[in-house]
Amino acid sequence: MRVLVVLPTYNEAANIENVLARVREALPDGHVLIVDDNSPDGTADLAEKAGESLGNVEILRRSGKQGLGSAYRAGFRWGIDAGFDAMVEMDSDMSHDPADLPRLVAPLEEGYELVIGSRYVRGGSIPDWSMVRRLVSRGGNIYADAVLGLGVKDSTAGFRAYAATLLRRIDLDSVRAGSYGFQVEMTYRALRVGARIKEVPIRFVDRELGTSKMSTYTVVEALALVSWWGLERVAAALRRRAGSG
Repeated sequence: MRVLVVLPTYNEAANIENVLARVREALPDGHVLIVDDNSPDGTADLAEKAGESLGNVEILRRSGKQGLGSAYRAGFRWGIDAGFDAMVEMDSDMSHDPADLPRLVAPLEEGYELVIGSRYVRGGSIPDWSMVRRLVSRGGNIYADAVLGLGVKDSTAGFRAYAATLLRRIDLDSVRAGSYGFQVEMTYRALRVGARIKEVPIRFVDRELGTSKMSTYTVVEALALVSWWGLERVAAALRRRAGSG
């Protein structure tokens, strides 16, 4: 199975060389695609230099900051066009442990099409978070599950592996979420096209170097989109009921 790890970057010069080396250690035969939004700190150049020694590292340079969802969509399209069997989402700030990559990818060989590195299944953890942050995150996941019927404990998780067969069935051009709501939307769309989903436990830690990209806007955007998709889901159910009546 040919695996492509997609790493969106914006000002990750402090972390990029380390994360690339750790990914190569965990997946010796894997490939990496850096999707860089014109980082002013030279992230893309550092990644290109590291790739010369590590091998199988490609750089997709974009003209400016276009958002997390856009970066992943671009990376998925690139991977599909290049013939990869699986695409992995992963943060570039070491909050996701590259050592977990083999466990994340393995269930794809068993027929699962989406594998989520989950903080909220047995064995998962978020040791650095305050109680308030845990409640906000957990509450958002419970809300998304209740409104959309996901059956997933951590639909906002950004450490996950997709089978190319699933990504080909999802219309990536119509995916709307531009930030962290992207994870929920992709989970919802995966379910709607019949994907088998599995969650595996991970330990999520806060970045030690660089600056977090999370903001209040990303949380509000995700909640608003989940509410909208929920209304669409209810409307569709009512139309089906009316049609069969």
